[in-house]
Amino acid sequence: MAPYTPHTLPPPFTPFPSTSNASGEPPQPALLPASAPLPPPRLVTQGAESLLFRTAFLTLDTACALKYRPAKAYRHAALDRRLTKARLLAEARSLVKCRREGVRVPAVLGADWVAGWLAMEWIPGLTIRACLDHFLHQHHHDISSSSAPATADPNPEHSAALWGLMARVGRAVGRLHEIGVVHGDLTTSNLMIRPPPPATTIPAGLEPSDESGERISAATGARKTDEETIVAAEESEDDFDATALLQHGTVWLIDFGLAAQTPQDEDRAVDLYVLERAFGSTHPAAEELFQEVLRVYGESYKGAKTALRRLEDVRARGRKRSMIG
Repeated sequence: MAPYTPHTLPPPFTPFPSTSNASGEPPQPALLPASAPLPPPRLVTQGAESLLFRTAFLTLDTACALKYRPAKAYRHAALDRRLTKARLLAEARSLVKCRREGVRVPAVLGADWVAGWLAMEWIPGLTIRACLDHFLHQHHHDISSSSAPATADPNPEHSAALWGLMARVGRAVGRLHEIGVVHGDLTTSNLMIRPPPPATTIPAGLEPSDESGERISAATGARKTDEETIVAAEESEDDFDATALLQHGTVWLIDFGLAAQTPQDEDRAVDLYVLERAFGSTHPAAEELFQEVLRVYGESYKGAKTALRRLEDVRARGRKRSMIG
């Protein structure tokens, strides 16, 4: 068998490094446009199989989530390439099918299974976990500091918005299962609340450039480098009104690395069981909210009731496994 040589990516990409750098940091995929180099990708999180970077795709105003699966030195090279290709293609195909069927998931911008990367649309917003942490802890604090009776709700507007959010989660998961896709890692960290689109389509910090190609701030007139432009855009995206996000944000599903296309009710029930456990580990009050997720899920598509009945069997197996250890 001929020795494996690193894949040369077409413009606007350059080859990904396959080993860690001298400082011991994880390898970063170089994402460079043909004309002028962009700032290096920023590492967002690192999992067992892949690294997730935030960068720009082709243009500065196209935020991109770059998922990179580096080569595993502990695996045989041929097996590693085969697994990387299979997993990357499975994720990309699941995302494309979901987008085609109207499920809110990141758009696939590009992929290369030989180099091991998948470029996806960047989804701004908060995870469901972060949202529940914020509002449930705030709710607990309001009850503790309130002089009203213990049964009274100190902030009924937030409570109603939380229940509405749970209904949107139930519909999103139901639609995913209806089209024959299971997520495989359906946790509150893989469900995002995306803010509604702003009134202007030009993100803050991405003003027109002058003749020299430098960006000019409309507020100050100061020239900004490409790196400063991206940082300004990221800070603008992360500045959310949490209450408005809770009330009007849309629910998106992310991280389809373990997704599969299957019509089996058992797989759907396991998805729901994983989500139920994730809700229970977020906050004690979140378990009650999850019942609203299941209620709306049960009404979302024709076979949902069957999946919910199978969930009871999965729960029983989970309790038995917990007792045995």
